[in-house]
Amino acid sequence: MLSQLKLYLETPVEAAPLAVFRILFGGMMLFGMLRFWSYGWIDKLYVRPQFFFSYYGFDWIKPIGNYTYLVFAVCAVAAAMVAIGYKYRMAIIVFFISFTYIELMDKTTYLNHYYFISILAFLMIFLPANAYYSVDALQHPRKSFQKIPAWTINSIKWLLCIVYIYAGLGKLNSDWLLEAMPLKIWLPSKFDVPLLGDFFRFEWVHYAFSWGGAAYDLFIPFLLLYRKTRPFAFVMVVIFHLMTRVLFPIGMFPYIMIVSSLIFFDAGVHHTLLRYLDRFLKLGKQRFDTGTILVYGSTAGNRLKYAVLLVFFGIQLLLPWRYLAYPGELFWTEEGYRFSWRVMLMEKSGYAQFKIVDGKTGSYFYVDNTDFLTPFQEKQMAFQPDFILEYAHFLKDHFKKDGHKHIQVFVESYVSLNGRLSTPMVDPRVDLAAQKESFEHKPWITPFNDVIKGI
Repeated sequence: MLSQLKLYLETPVEAAPLAVFRILFGGMMLFGMLRFWSYGWIDKLYVRPQFFFSYYGFDWIKPIGNYTYLVFAVCAVAAAMVAIGYKYRMAIIVFFISFTYIELMDKTTYLNHYYFISILAFLMIFLPANAYYSVDALQHPRKSFQKIPAWTINSIKWLLCIVYIYAGLGKLNSDWLLEAMPLKIWLPSKFDVPLLGDFFRFEWVHYAFSWGGAAYDLFIPFLLLYRKTRPFAFVMVVIFHLMTRVLFPIGMFPYIMIVSSLIFFDAGVHHTLLRYLDRFLKLGKQRFDTGTILVYGSTAGNRLKYAVLLVFFGIQLLLPWRYLAYPGELFWTEEGYRFSWRVMLMEKSGYAQFKIVDGKTGSYFYVDNTDFLTPFQEKQMAFQPDFILEYAHFLKDHFKKDGHKHIQVFVESYVSLNGRLSTPMVDPRVDLAAQKESFEHKPWITPFNDVIKGI
């Protein structure tokens, strides 16, 4: 058994798929940074706001005013260097740090695909993605290899499989399958989509999209892994992700998943892609076809690398299940919801009115959230308990500096989940200024008055 596993992990395979993945990944990340800059989102999301929501334990990571543009510039340059394979190891480390810093600056902008890019970049630090068809390999022939251990390519496949399968498992709940929620809310508003818009008013279409989406996520990894079904599966990947891009504003995630799925194809496909690419880059692809094989020896450094990757994949497998440690409905409390590949499963909207009370005199006044938050921040804050708590602490500190004493912060919060009637989310009798943020359950979240069955 161990010998078979070792054979599966260490068998030399063509490095071309990893080289193509590196080029496309770096190129898309460069485009993403430039797109973010050109649309004015850096200023809108990270410069103009006066308050930023932090991830617990990372409150020290904040935007740095106009210098935030420098962080994006560094990230873009690193992405370009990754794409061409120039000083690759340093470039991918810088890209991972700068991109993750951008991701952590404000929790309001959380998206699953930002997290995916961060962990994928971390994984790529340990992969010899510059061993073939790169500037590094061209400048240092001794570090140029046509074949690399199979695990270096398979590790990307494993990560993609984890993303898809957990996304599929997340859809196995009664709201998604039995109520077609939240697609029943979203799809009718897409009536202006060419050719398909008229169909989105039919309920059977909502159920077809719900069940089809769950089946796609659960089975597409296996169809991509099997050689005979791979071409069909890739067509499905393209159709599915282009459809989601047309229907929903989810940025570059669809394109990232389409490009990433190419890693499942045989090396011949990637050699063909590199030959086409070489017409423009003119690196001379034949220079890299030397037949050399990269072999990882049993050194202390390599053993440490394997240990880190083992822990990395262990975290990816276990982290999505952490919600089981919390009581209550996951979609309501969102405790353990992020970083678990639950994609587009909820339609939540809320209202949160904060009251500042003098604990001694009982005098109070209400807060105008627009004095401190952007409309986007206020929208996200209103239905997420950890946002509400962090904002309450901010208000306490702000008004304390203004000279107020004995400050207590209460909130009247009403939230609607997947079309249900709006109900209170936070106990209005609890002084949030006295509550501490932690990984523990937040008992001041009111119980969910319905049942959502599923995983």
